[in-house]
Amino acid sequence: MDAVEVIRTKRDGGRLSDEQIGWFIGRYAEGGVIADEQAAALAMAIFFNGMEPDELATWTRAMVDSGTTLDLSGVGRPTVDKHSTGGVGDKVSLPLVPLVAACGAAVPQLSGRGLGHTGGTLDKMESIPGWSARLEPDAMVEVLRTVGGVIAGPTEDLAPADRRLYALRDVTSTVDSIPLIASSIMSKKVAEGTDALVLDVKVGSGAFLPEVERARELAETMVGLGEHNGVRTVALLTAMDTVLGRTAGNALEVAESVEVLDGGGPPDLVEVTLALAGEMVALAGIDADPAEVLASGRAREAWDAMVRAQGGDPEAALPVASHVEVVEAPESGVLSRLDCRSVGVAASRLGAGRTRKEDPVSPSAGVVCLAKPGDPVDQTVLNSRKAATSIGEASAGLACTRRLTFSAASARASSGRSSGAPARSTALTSRWPRAHGSSAATSPVSTLTTPPGTSEVASTSARLIATRAEPAPDSTIDVLPVTIAGATREVSPSRGGSSGTAWTTTPVGSGTVKLK
Repeated sequence: MDAVEVIRTKRDGGRLSDEQIGWFIGRYAEGGVIADEQAAALAMAIFFNGMEPDELATWTRAMVDSGTTLDLSGVGRPTVDKHSTGGVGDKVSLPLVPLVAACGAAVPQLSGRGLGHTGGTLDKMESIPGWSARLEPDAMVEVLRTVGGVIAGPTEDLAPADRRLYALRDVTSTVDSIPLIASSIMSKKVAEGTDALVLDVKVGSGAFLPEVERARELAETMVGLGEHNGVRTVALLTAMDTVLGRTAGNALEVAESVEVLDGGGPPDLVEVTLALAGEMVALAGIDADPAEVLASGRAREAWDAMVRAQGGDPEAALPVASHVEVVEAPESGVLSRLDCRSVGVAASRLGAGRTRKEDPVSPSAGVVCLAKPGDPVDQTVLNSRKAATSIGEASAGLACTRRLTFSAASARASSGRSSGAPARSTALTSRWPRAHGSSAATSPVSTLTTPPGTSEVASTSARLIATRAEPAPDSTIDVLPVTIAGATREVSPSRGGSSGTAWTTTPVGSGTVKLK
């Protein structure tokens, strides 16, 4: 077998044979036979020419077989996991894993770290004093057996071919290839040894794949790969057009997750957590109501036990930023847009994220959104707060974030709908596979538009409240665009909302489109 021949086959639009795939993946995982340049060339050929479903299934299986598979047979509970394609403020795994564990399942959540504008679950958990992401397989099985939930880093011998190929994709602009994304995610989840899997595929400006059509294609592809490998799999498309919850940052998101486990937390975060939990317990064959379990406090008890099992102290104080910058709304109105990706970029540059895998992260840096789209904003009320670990870090981060552009609207009523404010998606948009009896023609994204009685006026610049000298003007760029629209009418708030909410998302029960 020859690497150049394999590359030529895919470059010319052909289908790789099972033998070609097995040889290429196996030799590349071993190292020393196939050069990185050749693997990168094959990844680019796949990026442009795609893969047939059976070809992709063989490719994914070869990735799994390049390493070991965890044996979870000794856990003594049905196993089910969840994977998210990532977003801004996507802290769902933190309340979800102990919640599903408290329902009676075992959740072997092998997670990753943040890169770019998206946060990483391990980075968030490591802001808890003493907590360690490292667990050997035997220790992981024991924690799953006794506690029911684990959040840990993958072992070195879990799908090693994917680990090598992923590093190449990141530097060759082949990350956003659906066959390569799907095989990367599913090879690790299959090797994890779980019986069932729920996929949280994000859609919107803060998502890896912002377009709903491509997100749905990815969801369908991964569901097919899961079923092909004997893993019962369901995918949900959930909105990532604004920050999930109100925080983006490591310790900030841990604190918000604990609020959910204590019976509070932002309604959108609770909504998505319960939707995913419901799918997970159903796949595990467990008769439990996640909402009741959450309200009972058992999920919080499971969280405390999980943290302690990995060396952490759930009662310890979380890191707190020593320097805070605040931004005021320029005038009163209703927040109608808060660009999700820009918030993630701002949090990352403040120190909460990384641009290279080897970069350190700050446990305390991040962004707190004191207003979300649909919330009324008074001119005297702060609508955003940034936190950084030190004045030095704040200076570096805010050099990229201090100019925040607002589009402010007058408070006077106008007839008709604002043409400038974007539509707003529900937190949960669709499910794959479709449930029986659903309408395939229903749009996968349910939206609510800006309420009547709004009008927009010229843009103005927000004022940054700083306790130090302003960054040099030539070091600033425009990020974190925010739109404020004045509204004079109220519509019904979602559960957990307040009477002052100008308009809100539809609750999960009425906003879900069931797909099969």
